[in-house]
Amino acid sequence: MPNSDFSPLTLPPLALYIHLPWCVRKCPYCDFNSHQQPKVLPEQEYVQALIADLEQDLPRVWGRPVLSIFFGGGTPSLFSAAAIAEILGAVRARVALRPDAEITLETNPGTAEFDRFEGYLAAGVNRFSFGVQSFDDTKLKRLGRIHNSAEVIRAYRLARAAGASNINLDLMYALPGQSARQALDDLEQALALEPEHISHYHLTLEPETVYAKFPPEDLPSDDDAWEMQEQCEALLEKAGFDHYEVSAYAKPARRSVHNQIYWRFGDYLGIGAGAHGKVTDLNSREVLRLAKQKIPRLYQLSAGTPASISEQRVISPAELPLEFMLNALRLYEGFPESDFAARTGLQLVELPGFHRALARGLLEQQAGFIRATALGQRFLNDLINEFA
Repeated sequence: MPNSDFSPLTLPPLALYIHLPWCVRKCPYCDFNSHQQPKVLPEQEYVQALIADLEQDLPRVWGRPVLSIFFGGGTPSLFSAAAIAEILGAVRARVALRPDAEITLETNPGTAEFDRFEGYLAAGVNRFSFGVQSFDDTKLKRLGRIHNSAEVIRAYRLARAAGASNINLDLMYALPGQSARQALDDLEQALALEPEHISHYHLTLEPETVYAKFPPEDLPSDDDAWEMQEQCEALLEKAGFDHYEVSAYAKPARRSVHNQIYWRFGDYLGIGAGAHGKVTDLNSREVLRLAKQKIPRLYQLSAGTPASISEQRVISPAELPLEFMLNALRLYEGFPESDFAARTGLQLVELPGFHRALARGLLEQQAGFIRATALGQRFLNDLINEFA
């Protein structure tokens, strides 16, 4: 473990994550903090709780510019355009939001309306992320999604007609009963819509989900899933998408600003029920993680008070290498070696795991840049575990 001769910490880029926790229905694979919406959505009460939550967190980031905002969930598009506008207005009044900040709203194709897209854009949202997952209606039903493929296409066209110029589509592969041909069909239909960004995820059985408790019996094998991934990667490359992160593909100049802040071990405030944050404090030379109360009603009652914080802890120097690598090694181009010292205050060359990973051919070092090799990308968990 590194000695006491620390490198100087520097402040990384800062983002804001806003969690809106309700969905029409919980999907069996989902491990996010999402809850079935009540009969009457407590929209205004929740907006006020978010503002109180933000005000409580402000002293941690005074004066720092915010480069991106991400509305995640849950299903943020259940909230009205007026509510999103009120939230963004409160943010602008309290933080140094960059004029060109990327502002993303996650959207469920089953809850899409033209007027809402117009309102979201007028409020300042400039990027939409559609939770498509598949264009196969049978697969969508098995995933518990409330939309069908026709609604995806309709919602996408409504967003474009309203003026949306930056859209991400979320797709999954290795779905129950899915073949490589079906995975390619999904991707081909997504590409036909001409989005600026595609997130292409392997379905995983996350702990404490319905799928973890009752796994589908017809999940593709690891070899079949790898074949799907390779064929889909080739199709995306042919279509002009830059594969810049394990599951992220972008058209030129359309990489996700918000997600890159995460992957480069940047800082982010997290407001909302169950939201997580990570903040660097130069004075104490500490990197802090925070989490908010998960139950929406309890969050609303406690927002803006210490009771709303369910977790607050300093990431120890022993934990920092793993925390950094969990994010940075997902980037295909890797990271500058200097970033590790700047974000953690530690020296990479002093880590035994770094040298083991180089020796195993999982990691490569070139001109001050560190990245996973092709072998390291294939066995990314093994590579990351070298830093545990």
